[in-house]
Amino acid sequence: MMDQNTEERFRKKELRKNKSWMEIRAESSWRMFKIMAEFVDGFERLDKIGPCVSIYGSARTKPGHPYYELTVDIARRLVAEGFGIITGGGPGIMEAANKGAQLEEGKSVGLNIDLPFEQGVNAFVDSDKIFNFNYFFVRKVMFVKYAQGFVFMPGGFGTMDEMFESLTLIQTHKIDRVPIVMVGVDFWSGLLEWIRSTMLGVENNINAADLDLIHLTDDPGEAAEFISKFYEPESSRIRPNF
Repeated sequence: MMDQNTEERFRKKELRKNKSWMEIRAESSWRMFKIMAEFVDGFERLDKIGPCVSIYGSARTKPGHPYYELTVDIARRLVAEGFGIITGGGPGIMEAANKGAQLEEGKSVGLNIDLPFEQGVNAFVDSDKIFNFNYFFVRKVMFVKYAQGFVFMPGGFGTMDEMFESLTLIQTHKIDRVPIVMVGVDFWSGLLEWIRSTMLGVENNINAADLDLIHLTDDPGEAAEFISKFYEPESSRIRPNF
């Protein structure tokens, strides 16, 4: 005869064996088609828009804040150089970038997704360039595929996520090298110093050349010029990243 502890173990084992994924298989199949539909719609529409620069930053930055106004200026200058502007379509830095694009009569794209603090599309996204995504990973692909450069304004976890992902994709040659500008010397310097001193200097987890991917500045003209000059004189280098 089994003792009480052995019986309990067998009972739990039987319960585990009874668990199944069968009930969600149909739901998973339909989700796959929804994901495919988002990719197809995004590729078909963004293909027609042309070369853009993706601008990232905090959704909580208010109009009148120095970083908000700086973003408007950078977006205007990038449009003057012939680029469209891609943002997440929400408020804050995203709104500022879309505003700058519209003020300069450029292409203003919003890749929208519903988030607790960032609901709805800002008023400066072109009405025919509003995209609504259910899946973060599909949205992230669109940000990267059609960007000829990345501008990172001060932001939170989402901005950090996009920044390190972009650096990783370039570092691992999953996409071609594109210019990356970090705007806000006071904001970014501490992180960059930690990367140099600890990630590289102490742990040797990256190569020194990886830091060459980043250009840090406070100057809007310098930020736009750095991206524009990257493609001179070989304009043929401008193409989707994958």
